[in-house]
Amino acid sequence: GISCFSDYAVSHRRSLVPIDSDLDPTVQAVFGCAVLTGCGAVLNTARLHAGERVAIIGLGGVGLAALLGAHAGGARQIIAVDANPDKEALARELGADHFVNARDPDAIEQVKALSSGGVTLAAEFAGVMPALDMAIEVTRRGGRTVTAALPNPADRLSVAAARLVTEERALMGSYVGSCVPSRDIPNFLALHKKGLLPVDRMISHTLELAEINVAMERLAEGQAVRQIICF
Repeated sequence: GISCFSDYAVSHRRSLVPIDSDLDPTVQAVFGCAVLTGCGAVLNTARLHAGERVAIIGLGGVGLAALLGAHAGGARQIIAVDANPDKEALARELGADHFVNARDPDAIEQVKALSSGGVTLAAEFAGVMPALDMAIEVTRRGGRTVTAALPNPADRLSVAAARLVTEERALMGSYVGSCVPSRDIPNFLALHKKGLLPVDRMISHTLELAEINVAMERLAEGQAVRQIICF
């Protein structure tokens, strides 16, 4: 493991990023993974342009960070998609213009109708193949699909190869948001300080290490967004 639940951890100095001490450590912790992966997938890997129509599929902590990144990057329209309707309120609070329930039989058609024929960028964070299939289908011709999720290694994606050419589509994988921590953490922190990246609103619970089993149960039941262990 990486000692996330330890009082102390040994790390190479190149893996450390100095940040301002005036920021609440509870908020600092979110920048280590969720923000890098979510914001980075949209802003670095997919290179979001201001004015784009965007779909965010999968609204866990990483997906919500991507939603914040799309909003900060100037997306014209953000459509949030998740199988849990309880995620709608927070998604809208963080900048989503619309919410679509992924379990609806016509979910793909809903996204296309809301985006006047399809989004130019779909970002997938659910980690299941139907979500990735949807992320491809909701994009318009010339659209980009990026995924930062890690599905079962045995899963296989089936795409009509000719569509990639005839429709000029792009399918991209994003690992930790294509980020360089020493570059991107300060950049994302600067956006946070300007009020453009309110990642603190993603923190649903703070807890002590002794409560970790409760935290894991919340995570498994979909009751948590980002939980912070305070030592």
